[in-house]
Amino acid sequence: MIMNKTITGIILAGGKNSRMGSNKAFLEIDGTRLIDHILSLYREIFSETIIVTNDPLIYAEFCDTVVVTDIYKGKGSLGGIYTGLFYASNDYSFIAACDMPSLNKDFIRFMIGLIDHQDIIVPELREGFQALHAIYSRRCLPAIKKMILSDKLKIAGLFKDMRSLRIADEKIQPFNTDGRLFQNINTPDDLKAFQK
Repeated sequence: MIMNKTITGIILAGGKNSRMGSNKAFLEIDGTRLIDHILSLYREIFSETIIVTNDPLIYAEFCDTVVVTDIYKGKGSLGGIYTGLFYASNDYSFIAACDMPSLNKDFIRFMIGLIDHQDIIVPELREGFQALHAIYSRRCLPAIKKMILSDKLKIAGLFKDMRSLRIADEKIQPFNTDGRLFQNINTPDDLKAFQK
């Protein structure tokens, strides 16, 4: 088993936020900004945290966090994953989007406990992969770079080429009793619904 200190926590905060109309990372839920909530959780688990963003100045207040910008611009989440892994000091990184208010510390630790010789550890629900709540190895970098340069940006395309461990729904369920574990806040309506 890989110890937690050898895992980097990466937050992808480079989205366009077009449906929300403002930066999702700074949305408040119960008086706490999403970015503060995620960073607090990451600090309990990881020795290194990286924020990948196209607007680094707005994250300047987080002086204990590495803030980087996309190496390949305009390549979506796959480009963000590449950038985070490129700058990570550790072989493995847990990667999540900045708009996920229900990240579960115990489930992340469960995922870390599954690391053996895989390149990717990804939850797979009935509706598909949770690619932005997954663990990636730096061994993925060459394959991701090839995909980016070919403009093939669908993250799931990476899973068939790398050693991927897929976590089935029944293993996820004990950590996801309210069904919110992988929820994203993409629109004002999403935010209202979540706060209810």
